[in-house]
Amino acid sequence: MTSAHPAIVDCWNRIGVNGDHSCAALAPLVHCRNCPVYADAAQRNLQRPVDAAYRAGWAAHFRQPAAHGGAFEQAALVFRLGREWLALPAASIDAVAPVVSGHRLPHRARAGLLGIVNVGGTLTPWMALDAVLGIDGDAGGVDPASAGRHVFARLLVLRHDGQRLAMRVAELHGIARYRQDELAPPPATVNKGLERLLLGVLPVENMRVGLLDVDLLGHQLNRLLR
Repeated sequence: MTSAHPAIVDCWNRIGVNGDHSCAALAPLVHCRNCPVYADAAQRNLQRPVDAAYRAGWAAHFRQPAAHGGAFEQAALVFRLGREWLALPAASIDAVAPVVSGHRLPHRARAGLLGIVNVGGTLTPWMALDAVLGIDGDAGGVDPASAGRHVFARLLVLRHDGQRLAMRVAELHGIARYRQDELAPPPATVNKGLERLLLGVLPVENMRVGLLDVDLLGHQLNRLLR
């Protein structure tokens, strides 16, 4: 009898980017993540049935008391802009996407608003976060914290008050979990444009990461659209 949930064929590990690159569709698509077969496999993986042991295991996990004496743990997405390491609450990030070319908007020459960009088939306002924060986004070189890693620019899509806003960042570091009492005041050397939007500074590995106030930032970015 045929299973209602057939096994996922991971062709990307055999003939795709993780295999021998012999797939005929790879050249025009550049990467397997742009292939509908890969997207379908991801969707079916999320829809696969889970057994009782899996549900019981996660139920036991979430029944455990919170770590750090009950202090609330929060999550932020850490990224680099120019030479500055920054973070936004992970819950505010709607998507992470490859960098693509955007389009300027006629008669809308405002610092901080670059135009529009297509993210996942949706036209999204394209913001210059470096200009808003007073950061030199073109500062070259790879940060020492990134040594030994492949570094790729990305588009972050922030969602605030129902509005999606795309911003180019130099690289992503990943998710950092922190407690509110770990936040330190911003250093005196930080520029005023950035300081007024910082909630504080987090220690993440060997970096000092500025945690942005998503409400203040989102409000300022949305004002540029008016």
